[in-house]
Parts: sequence; C-alpha cells; structure tokens
Amino acid sequence: MSTASNPPAAPAPSLRRTALIDFHRRHGAHLVPFAGWEMPLYYTSILAEHQAVRSSVGLFDVSHMGILTVEGGHAAELLARRTVANVPSLVPGQVRYTFLLEASGFIVDDLLISRIDRGDELTRSYVVVPNASRADEIEEILRQHRPPDTKIARWNGPVALLALQGPKACELLEREFGWDLGELAFYHVAFFPAERGRGERSGRLGLPFPGALADHILVSRTGYTGELGYELFVRSETADGLAERFLSAGAVPVGLGARDTLRLEKGYLLSGQEFHRDHTPIEAGQDRFVDLDHEFVGRPRLDKEHAEGPAVRLSGLEVTEPGAIPRHGTPVRSEGAVVTQATSGGLSPTLGKGIALAYLPPKLAAPGTTVALELRGREVPARVVPLPFLAAPRAQRK
Repeated sequence: MSTASNPPAAPAPSLRRTALIDFHRRHGAHLVPFAGWEMPLYYTSILAEHQAVRSSVGLFDVSHMGILTVEGGHAAELLARRTVANVPSLVPGQVRYTFLLEASGFIVDDLLISRIDRGDELTRSYVVVPNASRADEIEEILRQHRPPDTKIARWNGPVALLALQGPKACELLEREFGWDLGELAFYHVAFFPAERGRGERSGRLGLPFPGALADHILVSRTGYTGELGYELFVRSETADGLAERFLSAGAVPVGLGARDTLRLEKGYLLSGQEFHRDHTPIEAGQDRFVDLDHEFVGRPRLDKEHAEGPAVRLSGLEVTEPGAIPRHGTPVRSEGAVVTQATSGGLSPTLGKGIALAYLPPKLAAPGTTVALELRGREVPARVVPLPFLAAPRAQRK
C-alpha cells in the first residue's frame, strides 16, 4: 500500500538490447545489465574466452558503444574544440583515440574518432565512438556546440559493431571475404565489400555512412584487447548472420568478463573506474594522446600538469603472493596508511598473478616501489611495475 509520503517505486527502466541478443541466447551467454544494455558477461568461462583472444581469435558484440557521425565544413573544428586531439590534422582513414574533458580538465569520456572522407570533398566526415554509459551525454555536448553547417547523427539501432580480436583475426577476415588487409595500418579505417565477387580487395574511403553498409563493411583496425584486431560496423539486420559465420570460421564468442581482463593486462582505461570526472588524461598516463597545439575545453589544467607534473599518476601494481587478487576499491597502503584505492584489479590469466591499477603520488609511482594492498583484513605486498603489464604483440605495433 502506498501513501502520499511513500509513493510506489518507479519501474526499473528496461534494458536495451543489441542486434545480437538472439545470438547471445542461442550460444548460452550469461546475460547481465551493463550501462543500460543487456550484455553477455561470458558464454563458457572468462578464462577460456580470454585465452582464445590471446592465442587465436575472439568475437565481441560491442554494439552498445555509441555510434555517431559528425559531418560538415566545421566538423573537424568542433571535435578539436571538444577533445584533446588536433582533429583537423587527421588524414583520411586515420583513427584517433582521444578524450572529451570538462572545463576542469577532468575526463568525461574517452572515445575514438575516425575520418572516413577521401579528403577531396568540401566537407569532412567522422565516425565518433564514445562509451555506452556516456554516449547520450557526448551526443548532447556535441550538439550544444555544433556550428550551423555541421550535422550530428546517432546510429545505434540501424548499425551494429562487432569486434574480431586475436592473432588470427586478419587471417579469418581475409579468408572469409577475400580482402587484402595488409595495407590497413594500425588505427586506420576503410570500407570493404560485404561479399566476395565485387572485384574489390582493398579498402575505400568517401562512401556515405551508414548508407554504404548496404554492400560494404566499415573496418577499423582497432580494439580493446591489445591483440591484432578489427572492429566492424555492419547493418544490424546482417549482424547475426555474420556472427554465426565468424564462429563457423573459428572465432570464439567472448563476453564482457574477458574483455575486462584483456584490457586490464594492457593497462587500458575503463570508464567509471580509471576516470569518473576525477582525473585528467595526464594523470591517467595518456600524455601521448594530448595535443597541446590547439585550443580545447579543459586545456589550462593540462598545460599546468604538462609543465609541473601531475599530483598523481596511474600506475601498475603486481602481486606475487598466490591467490591474492586485488579488486576495484582495494585499499593501497604505504607506511601503514591508506594512500589510495585500486581503480581496477583482478587475476591476470596470462601472467598468473594478481594485478591492479591505482593512482599513486610521484614518490610512490616509480617502478620497483613496494606498497601494500589490504586484502581480507591483512596487508599483501605489491610492486609498482611499468604499464602495460603485457607488451604489445609485434603485429599490433605497425
């Protein structure tokens, strides 16, 4: 019974579902809520799926990520003003990992910006992919700052996003589609024919997005695993069939659990953990992605940190004690006092030991420094190590 002072609880918002929801169910996925979406946590086991990506090829559904286009005569200037990337300097086909900041300099979100025009058009065309939890907000921020000649559109729904990651990803795609992916460099993108027999093996630019997905796939040589990998923008109605085709060709379906362990081994940031409007890109160790050659929202704080150094720095922690596994929120101690908390942590399946990320003051951030993790009421030694925990495979360095 409800009263005026005790109204009935509002119904929980329904979860969004990607075009692969039936695929997930057919293959026994353990589905969980994530950023407003119903997503697979794992299919068989997190460990098996992690190992499949490191040794062969895994298939991820990442259609929950925001899928935006920003097009127009001043599209590059808009994106440059709102991110730390000098977007006008991107060449056709180039992809850039970057950050959108608050005026304070703190990270609102990290995102990918891909230039998909040929370079000879009057306008510029970009595909922008923010995190699922921030997609609505990023779209609104861009709309608020949009020049009159710039068009912004959201394509979640008509477009699905699949990721093939692992050392055999290139071989699988070339065998299935007849593509020549040899010229698609790391962090570059191009349109490839969706079916064989079109006489096209190389990638193209300058096609309309998403209209060109009727007979092409937009292929981006990017990923969140640190392995050789590709992210594929496809029409939603074809996503299920493509996913089944990839499994028949040898890919293993992979859920969010292994996606997290894979990215943690590489020291990649996770929205809501490594940043939540509380850290800057420089504090997060992402200096190489900050272009200080243009004006952008939040720059003054980054200028100061670039000149003087940040107050804290994201660092890697490695635990050697068997069975000692840090988690998000694990207290980090030095000389008996809590100095910070782990932003991410877990067991590294590849290294066979506990690893974590934490923001440490400069005096503790040097590799080789020993701190203590508070695990189950006791202190366990941990050593500061350089990031990433795993070096990039040779194929992904090109």
